[in-house]
Amino acid sequence: MRDAVCKALVGLCVERKFAFFTGDLGFMALEPLRDAMGGMFINAGVAEQNMVSVAAGVASEGMQAWVYSIAPFVYARPLEQIRNDICSHGFDVKLVGNGGGYAYGSMGATHHAIEDYGLMLPLQGMRVFVPVFTEDVDAVVRKVSHTYGPAYLRLGRGEKPAGFAIPPYAPWRKVLDGGGPALLAVGPLCGGYIGPLLKLEEKSRPQLWALAELPLATSPPPDEFIARVEKGDALFVAEEHVIQGSAGQAVAYHLMNAGVRCRRFAHFHAAGYPSGLYGSQSFHRSESGIGPDSVIRKIADKMRTDG
Repeated sequence: MRDAVCKALVGLCVERKFAFFTGDLGFMALEPLRDAMGGMFINAGVAEQNMVSVAAGVASEGMQAWVYSIAPFVYARPLEQIRNDICSHGFDVKLVGNGGGYAYGSMGATHHAIEDYGLMLPLQGMRVFVPVFTEDVDAVVRKVSHTYGPAYLRLGRGEKPAGFAIPPYAPWRKVLDGGGPALLAVGPLCGGYIGPLLKLEEKSRPQLWALAELPLATSPPPDEFIARVEKGDALFVAEEHVIQGSAGQAVAYHLMNAGVRCRRFAHFHAAGYPSGLYGSQSFHRSESGIGPDSVIRKIADKMRTDG
C-alpha cells in the first residue's frame, strides 16, 4: 500500500499545497513524491519526536502536514508530541504508519504495530483509517486530506484474491455475502479471508464485512450490518490488534448501548507473542488464532456448540 499512498499524494499535489515529512524512510518508493513536491518534501532524519513537532508547527501556520514512517516510529516513539503538539490543538496533521499489525514479521516487536489505534483513538480529535485493499488507498488519502484535523493512516499489504471484485470504498462494507453469521474484519486482514470463505457453501458461510475507519462515533455500523447481527444472533470480529482498545471492544460496546440482540459473540485478536518467538506475519497471525483457517473453524465450532 505504500506505493499506492505515494501515487495518491502525487496526485494530491496538483490540488493543494501540503508538507510531507519522512523519518529517513522511503528509499526506492517515495522518489516520485519527492520529485513532485520539491522543497515541501522534508527528510527529518531519525528524529521522530522532532519531526512530529515540526509538522505541528507547520500546521499551526495553516498548512496541512503529512508525517510518514514505519508504524511504531510514527505513533509510539512520538506519542507525547502527537498528544500535546497535534491533538491538544486540533492541528491538521496526518500520520502515516507503514506496516500495521505484524507486517514487519521477524524484525520483531519493536517494528510491530499491534496496539496502534488503541493508543491513537483516545487522543483528542484523532481519527483512524485502515484501508482494506490497495485499491482503497486513493479514496482514503483523499478523504483524509479533506477531513480537517488529526488522523492516523495504518498501511498494510493488500491481500485481495486475484480476480475478486471489490465493492466501492466505504468505512463499512459487505465484502462477501453468505447465509451464516456476521464476520467483521478490520483492514487488510479481511482480504485473506475471502478465498477460504468462497470455498464454503453460500447458505452457511459467514457474511464478511470490512471495517476501515474508527472511531464508531464518526463511522457507526450501517443498518444492514446491524440487521445481519440481529438475524443471526451472532457476531464475530477479527483484527490484527490487541484486545485492549480494539475495534472489537468498540463494536461490542456500541451494540450493547443500541440494544442489539447478539447472544453469540467472539473476538479474534492479536495475542502478542505466546511462544516468545518472532517470525513472519503469517506465523504471528497463526499464533494469535487470527489466520483464516483458525477463524473459520472457531466460528463453525461456536455456532454448532451454541446452537
